[in-house]
Order: sequence, then C-alpha cells, then structure tokens
Amino acid sequence: MEALIALVPPLTAVVFALVTRRVNLSLFLSIWIGGWFVTGNPIAAIGQTFTWFAEVMTDEWNARFLVLTSLLGAGAAFMFKIGGSHAVARWLGNRVSTSRGSLLLTWALGILIFFNDYVNSVIVGNASRDLTARQKVSREKLAWVLDSTSSPMATLGPISDWIGYQVSLIAAAFVSLSLTTEKPYWVFLQSIPWNFYALLCLASVPMIILMGDFGPMRKAERRAQESGELVAPGDTPLLSVEGELGEPHTQDGHLWHFLLPLVVLIGVSGWALWYTGGGMEEGKPLMDAIADTDVAVALTWAAFAMTMTGLGIALWQRMSLEECENTLLAGFRIMLPALVIIILAWTIGTVTDAMNAGEHIVEATRDWLSPALLPILIFAIAMVISFATGSSWGTMAILTPVGVPLAYTMGDMTMVQIVIGAIFSGAIFGDHCSPISDTTVMSSIFAGSDHIAHVRTQIPYAIVPASIAATLYCLTLVLDSPFLLLGIGLIVQAALIWGLTRWRGKQTQHQYANHDA
Repeated sequence: MEALIALVPPLTAVVFALVTRRVNLSLFLSIWIGGWFVTGNPIAAIGQTFTWFAEVMTDEWNARFLVLTSLLGAGAAFMFKIGGSHAVARWLGNRVSTSRGSLLLTWALGILIFFNDYVNSVIVGNASRDLTARQKVSREKLAWVLDSTSSPMATLGPISDWIGYQVSLIAAAFVSLSLTTEKPYWVFLQSIPWNFYALLCLASVPMIILMGDFGPMRKAERRAQESGELVAPGDTPLLSVEGELGEPHTQDGHLWHFLLPLVVLIGVSGWALWYTGGGMEEGKPLMDAIADTDVAVALTWAAFAMTMTGLGIALWQRMSLEECENTLLAGFRIMLPALVIIILAWTIGTVTDAMNAGEHIVEATRDWLSPALLPILIFAIAMVISFATGSSWGTMAILTPVGVPLAYTMGDMTMVQIVIGAIFSGAIFGDHCSPISDTTVMSSIFAGSDHIAHVRTQIPYAIVPASIAATLYCLTLVLDSPFLLLGIGLIVQAALIWGLTRWRGKQTQHQYANHDA
C-alpha cells in the first residue's frame, strides 16, 4: 500500500499531462498532492510545495544545469543568426532528397554523438531540424528519433559521463560484497549485451523509418505530409528559433559557421569531463576521471565556449553589439518554457524521494524475487521508478545497490551481468518516454515539438522494444546467450513493427514512397 501511495503524485502528473496536454499545470498539481500527503494538510501543502521549489532551484547541480540549458539555447540562437543552421540544411539538402533519408541521417548522427545525451540533442536537433522540415517530417517524428538515440547511446557508447556514473555504482556494489577480484568496468562491458531495451530501441528506429508508422505517429506524419503542418494546430513547440530570432543576419552562411561551434562544444566537453574528474591534476586514468567527473560543470564550460564561438563569428560578420546582445537574450528566452518544465519535473522527483517511492517499490516486491523472476522484476521495477520519477540516474542509484547483491547471492557473475543490464535497461525506458524526464524535454526542445505531442506519439513506439525486452528477460534462464536472445528479439521486433504498420489496412503502407515520389 505504501508503494502505491508513494506513486500517486508522479502518476497523477503523467496522467493529467497526457489528458489535459497542460504539463506545467499537471506537474504543479501533483507536487501539491505530494505536499498534502507529506504534511497531512492541503493548506500546509502549499507552503511545502514552494519549499521544495526553493530547494530544487538552489541545489548546486540543478542551478548549474539551468545555466547550461540557457547557454545551449544561446549557442543555438547564434548558430541560427550567423547562418550556420541554414548552411548545414542546404548542404545536407543537396545530398538527402527524401523524408526517409533525412530521418535515417538523423538516426546515424544520433549514433555518432554518444558521449552525452544533452549534447546529442543539441547537435543532432540543430543539424536535422531544417533538413527534416524541408521533407515535411513532423516535429513529433523528429523528436522521437532524437529521444531514441540520446540516452540509449549515452549508456552504451564506449566513453560517456553515463558510463562513468554506471561503473561507479557497480564498483560501490562490489565493495559492499567484498568482490575485489572483479573489475567493475569489465563487468559493465559484459552487461551491455543484456541491456535489451536500449539495443532494441536503437534498432527500432530504422525499422520504423523503413516500414512505416503506426499509432498516433501515423496521424502526425499524415498531417505533415499532406498539409505541410509540422506541428498540429493548437500545439505549442518548446522551441521556436525562427519566431524569436526572425531572419538570419546573413543568408550566405557557410558550413563552418555551423561546424565550428559544435566542434568547440564537443572538444571542450571531452576535455572538461576528463579535467573535472581529476584527469590532469590527479593523473587519473580516463575512465576513472570520467567516473568522478562533475558533469554539470564540464558541460557548462562547453556550452559557454560554444556560445562565445558563435558570438565571435557574429562579430566577425559585423553584427552590431545590440544585435548580438538581443540574440543572446533571445536564446535564453527560447529555453524558458523548457526550464519551467525541468524545474517542475525535478520537484516531483523531490516529492517521490520524500515519500520514499523507490524503496517502497523494492520492498513490496522483495518477497517475490527468485532466480527465475529476478531479471524481469528488476527490469519492471526500474521501468516504473524511472517513468514515475523521470530520472534514469536516480533509478540506477536506487536499484544497483539492491539488485547487484541479490543477483550475486541468488546466482553467479552471469546473473550479476544480467541484472545490471536489466537495471540500466529499465532506467533508460523512463528516461526515454516519461513526460517529466529532462532528456524527453530536451528532445522536444531541439526538435521544435510540442512536448505532450512528443510524449503521446512516442510511447507506443517505446512499448514495442520494452515488451520484447521483458520477454527476453523471462527467457534468460532458458537461454544464457545474450546474442542469441537479441537475435530473436530483433526478428520478433521487426515482425511486430511490420504487423503494426499494416494493422487496420494498408492505408499508409507506402507513405514515404508516395511522398518521396
């Protein structure tokens, strides 16, 4: 019962947001409900709500993230104003002439930018937004592609701040078990094939692009292709660069006007992640430095460097100081709706922490655990916690210290690898499609999509790999090869998507072919 009560506020936020399409109001209402549960008084709950707001906004990491997000908006504004965004759209437009091709290119770029999910959204979103618009791809579809590569690639890529964080959690769990002979990073690498959701999610993108759409996304794509309306009437994009900034300062922007700020962003990000983790001052190895890095500080430095690079190019193009200042402030304004959602989402996370939601869910299911059920239950619990809280890292922090010792006690190191994969897999699900996830918000921002429209169209696409991943975890005691299970999962996923695209007739079977023709 305590587990159900603890989930009432976040689930209220999710349900109300999907039904009313008013995410800010829904989040505020759910926070107030959480305050009522905590204080036992609806009037005192108002005071508690604003106390939580103050705590969230004055938290050092959160404050840095708000600055980071604002600077990313400013950097994107300069890239547009100096003509870089138009230049890359022209360059890619000469090489990509179909909607299918534009989406596959967006997916490929998302695979390549693997070291941070926020940077992934910024780079890929800015590179593909104008290109996909020319091919009449709905903003919902673009946001889904961005969201389906950012977090999954960050948790799977060879080097990222996510991996440093995940390895540190595994190392702490091994210390509690006195497992001195096992290498946390090596065990993490061995757990990657068991991260079924992230792998299937990445594979689902080209499958759906090539086979066609289903569910609410089908309607969104038909609207965009037939009427040219990239955003549905009445919807409000979280980002509208053109609306805030007007026309670029120059129509003759060059490709390097787009690439130079991004190269600076990537280069400074990589260096700063290593530097703030003690790579220079303490001489730590790369992965140890990334495990100890201060992500908010590192990425804030990188975003500032990107913005200053854009400012430098603007001055070189002889933009006036007034126009540069207006561009900077417009970039901050562009991000304001997203900042409000992020603050509210953090606060609902504080509510779930105050009500001990994660611990109650784990305790409620502990008696059901057995070697046969452990992987699927851990995966399901991680999905619920991450979707309800919108935090994949929070979910990992809750479940890794519990799941790893349970797996080691009930089985062997193979079971430990499976459970680690299940924890990270379920955590990615919530980060991928929860309306209160910061990564979901970032995808909406840089795709230029209405946030709730993005969530509603994406959830059916996320359920497909999630349901197949759950089935594969049920089969782990029967088949001990993750590669064989993944092969089966990919075949089943392709067949399921093919069937869903043709459900209720074949009215959109050739949607891309007809449009591209």
